[in-house]
Amino acid sequence: MKMTIFCAIASLLIVGCNPKTQSEQSKDDTLTVQFSLPKKLKEVSGITLSKDKNTIWAIEDQGNKNVIYGLDQKGNLTNDVLVENAENTDWEDITTDPQGNIYIGDFGNNENDRKDLAILKVDLKDASQKSTKVVQTTRFHYQGQTEFPPKKSNLLYDCEAFVEMDGNFYLFTKNRSKGFDGTFLVFQIPNKEGDFEAKMIGKLKLDGGYSDAAITSATINSTKDKIILLNHKNIQVLTGFSPNDFSKTKIQKISLNHNSQKEAVVFLDDKTLLIADEKDKKLGGNVYKFLLQ
Repeated sequence: MKMTIFCAIASLLIVGCNPKTQSEQSKDDTLTVQFSLPKKLKEVSGITLSKDKNTIWAIEDQGNKNVIYGLDQKGNLTNDVLVENAENTDWEDITTDPQGNIYIGDFGNNENDRKDLAILKVDLKDASQKSTKVVQTTRFHYQGQTEFPPKKSNLLYDCEAFVEMDGNFYLFTKNRSKGFDGTFLVFQIPNKEGDFEAKMIGKLKLDGGYSDAAITSATINSTKDKIILLNHKNIQVLTGFSPNDFSKTKIQKISLNHNSQKEAVVFLDDKTLLIADEKDKKLGGNVYKFLLQ
């Protein structure tokens, strides 16, 4: 009996001394460095994959070249593809559709005052290409925006995140309002040539401060029932949305237990994400692998 009591107490002490359960330990360890980015890519703003998943396509944002960079799965720079007929006004995200077409979101809008927002479809199917051209330009303006810029309390029209789903683009805005509260807007735009009003189909809210809840990139899984939004500290898993209505979307926050200027995310497969961050003096400049539970 004494031995039984001793064993029970010892077992409790062992558990009590371990600050993490097994599931918590696994969760913390799911973000791992896949590779360091080439030194020339200091301000990566978006990544996506070629259809065969052999090439990671990366872009940089405002102030950088109108170039799409190709990387292999080990992080080696394999190609610089010049986009001949476009300027990098502020390229903030890059995505693909199921057919492998590639789209660049030229919609960075820090001051909320741009009137030349666009999504650029490029002719890039061959990983060995040295140049490409824009073959479709989807211009747009936001439903509800009447001032350029709006009041500082309503700076909801910057964007760094989008996906393509069933012939439409879905944009998730980055809140730059004074008194940041995690609110963001979801807009829908047809995947077509032309000039459109982006239709607002959701107004949602994330918990936390700017690093926890400002949205910097997005990606969608192959079954189109899960969208990942990226923050500096977290990912947000969106489910329960419908193509024309995001108002009832369920949001699950998952901490990455890591704080850096994360700017790009893409599904490698339906349970694995690749995440890229910008390089500063001490941190970042990497592509990470993150396993969804």
